[in-house]
Order: sequence, then C-alpha cells, then structure tokens
Amino acid sequence: MASGHPAVPCTKGAERWILAVAILGSSMAFIDSTVVNVALPAIQRTLGGTVIDMQWVVEGYGLLLSALILPGGAMGDVFGRRRVFLAGVSVFAIASAGCGLAANIRELVIARAVQGFGAAFLVPGSLSIISASFSEGERGRAIGTWSGFTSIAAATGPVLGGWLIEHSSWRWVFFINLPLAVAVILFSLLRVPESKIDAPSGIDWIGALIVTAGLAGVTYGFIESAGLGRNNPSVWGTLVVGCACLIAFSYFEAHARSPMVPLRLFRSADFTGANLLTFFLYAALGIFFFLFPLNLIQVQHYSATATGAAALPFILLMFLLSRWSGGLVDRFGAKLPLMVGPVIAAAGFLLFVLPSIGGSYWTTFFPGFVVLGLGMAVSVAPLTTVVMGAVEQGHVGTASGINNAVARIAGLLAIAILGMVMVSAFSHYLDQRLAQLPVPIEVIHSLQSNEIKLAAVAVPAGIDSTAAATLRISIDRAFVFGFRLIMLICAGLSVASSGFAWRMIAVNAKRQSLW
Repeated sequence: MASGHPAVPCTKGAERWILAVAILGSSMAFIDSTVVNVALPAIQRTLGGTVIDMQWVVEGYGLLLSALILPGGAMGDVFGRRRVFLAGVSVFAIASAGCGLAANIRELVIARAVQGFGAAFLVPGSLSIISASFSEGERGRAIGTWSGFTSIAAATGPVLGGWLIEHSSWRWVFFINLPLAVAVILFSLLRVPESKIDAPSGIDWIGALIVTAGLAGVTYGFIESAGLGRNNPSVWGTLVVGCACLIAFSYFEAHARSPMVPLRLFRSADFTGANLLTFFLYAALGIFFFLFPLNLIQVQHYSATATGAAALPFILLMFLLSRWSGGLVDRFGAKLPLMVGPVIAAAGFLLFVLPSIGGSYWTTFFPGFVVLGLGMAVSVAPLTTVVMGAVEQGHVGTASGINNAVARIAGLLAIAILGMVMVSAFSHYLDQRLAQLPVPIEVIHSLQSNEIKLAAVAVPAGIDSTAAATLRISIDRAFVFGFRLIMLICAGLSVASSGFAWRMIAVNAKRQSLW
C-alpha cells in the first residue's frame, strides 16, 4: 500500500478525535473476528448445522478480508482514506445487522462474507488515516496508542461477547456493532480530514479477483471434502481450479504494471523467511482459536463468559510484554527471538494436549495459555521488525500489508484443511468406540451419520440413561482425541516456523524504531 499525507497534518484539537475514530473502527473488526469463535456453539445450537457450517461462518468473513485487504488499502490512497474507511464501516455495520437477523446458517454465512468485504476497507483505513493525519514526529506515538487500545479491545471483547451470549443471545455479538458504527461515522464526518495521494498507482483488481477465486476454490474443496468425500467432483474440481488460480495469480503479479503483491520484495531472504514464519505460526493459531471454544463449551461445559475469559492470559501477556520484546531485538537482533519464540509457542500447544475432560481451569488450560502467550510475545515485535526492515522505506506499507494478509490467509487455510483432519480423527475414534459398545445398530448409524457435527452431535432419544451417558462420554472423548491431534500438529507448525527463522533470517537483522 502506498503512503501519502495531506498537505497539512491534523490540528491539535482534532488529534484525539482521529485516534478515537481509528480505534473504534478497527476495534469493531478485531472484536468481531474473536468473539464469533466464542459464539459458534450457541449459533450451532440455535440454527443447527455441522462443523462445516461453523467453518463457513468463520471462513466467509476471512476469505474476503484476506483477499481484499491489500486493494482495500490502495483504494483509500486513490479515492480518499476517510471516504473508503467510511464505506467500509457502513458495509460492516449493515452486514452486522444482517448477521444478527439471520434466520438460518446460509443467511449468516452470506452476511459474514459481506462483513469481511467491509472489513477489507475498514481495517487498513484506520491505520492509513493515522499515518496521513499525524506529523512524522507524532505518528509513532499515535500508532502506539492505537495498538494499545485495540489490544485492550481484543482482550475485553470475548469476555463481553461471552456475557452477551450467556445472558441474552449470540445475535447481540453482531448488533453491538451498530451504535459503534454510528459513532464512528458521525465523528469521522465532523472531525477527520480527508487525504489521498496526488499521483497514485493503479488498483490491481484483476489480481484481487484471481486470488479471491483461488482462495475460495481451495477453501471450498477442503471444507466440503469432510461432508461430500474427497472423490466428489465438486471437491476435487474446485481444488484444481483454486490451485490453478493461485498459480495464475503469481504469474499475473510478476507481469502486472501495478501489482497487488510486488514479487520482487520476496527476493529478500529476510522478507520471505518472515512471511513463511508468519504463515506457519498463524496457521497454528487460526485452527486453535476455532476449535478451543468448541472444546470449552461443548465438552468441558464452560459458560460462554468463562470461555471468553479463558484466553485473557494469552492476550494480556502479548500486550504487556510487547515493549520488552522490542528490547530483545535491540539486544540480540531479530533472528534469535524469532527462533526461540515459536519454540516456546510450540511448548504451549503441547500443554493443551494434556487436559482430558474436567479439572480446574488453572491446572488444565491456564498453563498452556501462559506459555503460548509468552511465545507469541517474544515473536511478534521481532517479526514486525524484520518485515519492515527487509524492504526499502517506500515499500514499508506494502510489506506490512502483505504480512497482514499472509497471517489471515494462514488462518483461513488452516481452518479449512485441519478442520477436515479434526472431523476425520473424531470419526475414527468414535467409530472404534461404538464398535465396542452394546448399543442397537440403528443408534450407531444415527451417530455416525451426524459425526460431522463433532461434539454437538446429539445422543438419540429412546435409550436408557446409562447407555446415553456412556455414549455422551464417548462423543466427548472423541473430540478430545481429535483436539489433541490438532494441538500436536500446531506444535509442529510452530517448530517449522522457528526453522524458517533459523535458515532464512539474517543474524544482523536489526530493530528499526517503531515508536
């Protein structure tokens, strides 16, 4: 994303308003992306549906946000940052109302996709408005303030969302965006100055269309393979088309006049290594935060509020240790923290392998969140440093946008691919267990036909209480079996990301001033 600034930075009186608008606007998108995971069990209980449907609730949003976040930032430079930001806020708000009013899963998935479309213009717009409105001497402090407040919003959002789900309805997770959007729009029109680049480069709409088709094809193929089977023509057909589009995207970007992703940036080993590290590490985080709320609510029987609060140690550690992590880069360079941090995160994922069913939060899941949060805190600031320092100053915005998109695409593909692995592991364990239980064959067939619901599968009515309790325990243990397998894979992905830091990132990668 190119950068540019208005002729006159914002006045002193407007600074607080601009920061408030940017923080409120971006917080809507950040909170929504985390709270929805906590709401998935309640959505599944109300609207029905399988784990595939729940994947699409998350992936519909992530797909369009991942594919369009780079052209969304470029549009602000071309047509006006405030104008495009407000368009994103408006679309996001309308889609939020659609999510809250959805009568079935299909309507919810469509509304979530529209939300992702709006977020693709809203998310980059919030930072670009800050960059354009503050002088160079004040910009770093403003971005630091934005980062701190959005971190607080990310920490409190799941707790507030869990409370709303528990005491009212999951629909309020979406309705809460409406008054925030009204405030953002009003204050933007009154207080935020417009800005754009005088001689902007073009917008790579063809590239955006190709990559959207590619990601959609791959995502659809992997998600639907769990229900339709891998040999279904629509599954392998969309996988082939999706992969072909992604290959075509790389070719097109190499020859485009104004590419969305300038491939020459990847000539830097530091930049390539940082993005590979990002992809593997954030793939692990993406599938973890998709499955963990299902585990806590459907298997461990936590309340929605407690589930939202469970991840607070992780978020607070990342927030509180961010400056300390930046100091590590000053002392040791970026390479060592980027080797050590993902290994610590891998240890955190391994700690989530240990809990079974029941037990105190403080002895089961709390240690894993502390270690995982420490590993991510060690990793994030050095990762940002390498990404920003590996390219020329004029391409810093583009490099940051690419890394942001890589992180989102990683989560998108991880939920699609490892979600399929989770369903297979759950079905394998439960089928083996059912073969050992003295239950009628029609009960076994009923359960097997609904295995794609994972832990939400209901025990058939009409059997005695002892057999029903045994089946319920078997279903819960099948979920834990699959969850443990995914956590082992997440640990492997984290170790692999450390390997990319070891092999590709230079020892002398130094920290640039971020504040």
